[in-house]
Amino acid sequence: MAQKILAGRVADPALGGELVQAKVDQIVLARSPLRALAEAQAAGLKKTNVEVAIAYDGRCVPTTYGPVAFGAGTAGDDAGDVAAPSDLVAHGVLVARPGMGYPAPVHLERFASPARLCVTDEPRLAGVGGIGMLAVVVSPAQLGQALVTGSVTLRPPRSVQVLLSGRTRPFVCARDVALELVRRGLGDIVRRVEESKRAPVVVEFAGPSVRLLSVSERAVLAALAPLLGAAGALFVSDERTEVFLRDQRRSKAHRALVPDAGAPCDDVLNVDLGAVDPLVLDETGQVRAVRELAGKRVTQVLLGGDGGATLRDLFAAAALLKSKRVPSHLDLLLAVPSRQTLEVLSAAGALTDLIATGARLVEPDARVMDGTMYPPPSTGGVGMRTCDPEPRPPGEARAIVASAETLACAVATGEIGDPRSFKRPVRVTVPRTLPTDDVLVARERRTSEPKATPMRPLAKTEAPAWKGALSLELVEAAAFVAGEAKVNGKPASFGVVCASLDDVRQIAVRAADVAPMVRAVIAPHIPSATVALLSAVGIAAMRVDAAAMKSLKGQRVLSLPPPSQWGDQPTSVPVGGAKVALTWLALGAERAWVTRTGGSEPVRIA
Repeated sequence: MAQKILAGRVADPALGGELVQAKVDQIVLARSPLRALAEAQAAGLKKTNVEVAIAYDGRCVPTTYGPVAFGAGTAGDDAGDVAAPSDLVAHGVLVARPGMGYPAPVHLERFASPARLCVTDEPRLAGVGGIGMLAVVVSPAQLGQALVTGSVTLRPPRSVQVLLSGRTRPFVCARDVALELVRRGLGDIVRRVEESKRAPVVVEFAGPSVRLLSVSERAVLAALAPLLGAAGALFVSDERTEVFLRDQRRSKAHRALVPDAGAPCDDVLNVDLGAVDPLVLDETGQVRAVRELAGKRVTQVLLGGDGGATLRDLFAAAALLKSKRVPSHLDLLLAVPSRQTLEVLSAAGALTDLIATGARLVEPDARVMDGTMYPPPSTGGVGMRTCDPEPRPPGEARAIVASAETLACAVATGEIGDPRSFKRPVRVTVPRTLPTDDVLVARERRTSEPKATPMRPLAKTEAPAWKGALSLELVEAAAFVAGEAKVNGKPASFGVVCASLDDVRQIAVRAADVAPMVRAVIAPHIPSATVALLSAVGIAAMRVDAAAMKSLKGQRVLSLPPPSQWGDQPTSVPVGGAKVALTWLALGAERAWVTRTGGSEPVRIA
């Protein structure tokens, strides 16, 4: 299905070649909207002409008194060079103001459309694959080019298929099914295909049970993509999708999307939904049955968030907790995914039930998701939440991820327990009449209104190009993220060694910020989509064998030969008194972005 989406948007429908130039339907800016706008301005942006371009302002709670300009404090934005929403609107970019909700669920409800291609800087937007839209994470420079030209350079993807059969049992939610996929090794399958094909992998869900899942439940499964190292995830667009769009009053956006009969895929995983039990993702990142952690004291519960609890799940939690009270040692935080969901819960009385239980309603601030606000407790008990975890440095407290009904059991008892102890499952009827007034979306001004004053161009610096031999200070990802990477008290050029996919994800999220000093990322596995993202900001992505990682332990300096000496095969590189074989994973134009020897996309840092 991913290939079908791209085939209609490129010059060569056969998707031949290492890279293709694809037409973009939607652009979503969430992490660094002003940086992408600066890139677009530098490329001559007047007004974008894509189907939808929208920026989500995720900062609801200011850290200082007084008004906060759009984007202030967002990763990658310079607080001294901020823009008002009208600056973006003047270029044809919609702005979702604070309080609209988290980008992924809001976009799913109000803008996502089947069989479309979306580019974004927000990995968590993978959830829109539940409606049949392919969302790909790219660099700010590529987003700027997409705003101007309506196209972007991508690697053609490969597909891994997940076939769903059977029917879930009571107290088993979409979150449990997602965790079952992790336990069944879907991430290992994705990695194996990535390394053998040197192409990004899109997880495609099919099978007879797909039609039993609502679009919101499909979105929970699609949101797994970043955690698995996949470039995206897709569901078919069928009658359930059409009903969802009709309820959102967006029927015209529907397009059918199904795989062709006999369409090839690189691997298949079969999952029987009837065999799935309530599961948790523990603090170490391992999937375990709930009963294995039963009795563990819980001191914080975050219900909701941007991708782990559907509207049906929130109704179920409210029903299970009705007439109950939060234990004195536990904080129940309710992070409603979107403004629409908040209105529906309120109108149906479920919000009142949750508040009566003792829930604290928190604003949909982006920092709730990354743990900056309401971090998991480090002592005295564990924290639980429904949303997928952000990568966190080793040593930091991590929350346990579970379904909304498992969290409801924890709230009722004060400790982890099997939700089947409630014995009688709740029957939930989700309202079909949904509020669709986008009052918090800033759109283009009417001609009778005064025009906004054009914003001054944002200051820009260029990431250094890799021209000749390069000597780098080696540092582990955990130390670099913690800010301990200094040489004689001064910043230097670094090669960051990542031992896990979580380490790679941490650097990728900060790629545009750290590009001036990080010249290379070295890891046993770097997803192809991440290779492209790093290359687009001037960072070389290097693969090292897991066995050779030991040779890098404790070493301080890595010497990279000039780019002209690198091929597609591993290159022997001196490190300390030994040599290590590294493979430069970038292809074609991606190498040109790093070396600045050509290529269609500039490497600039706003």
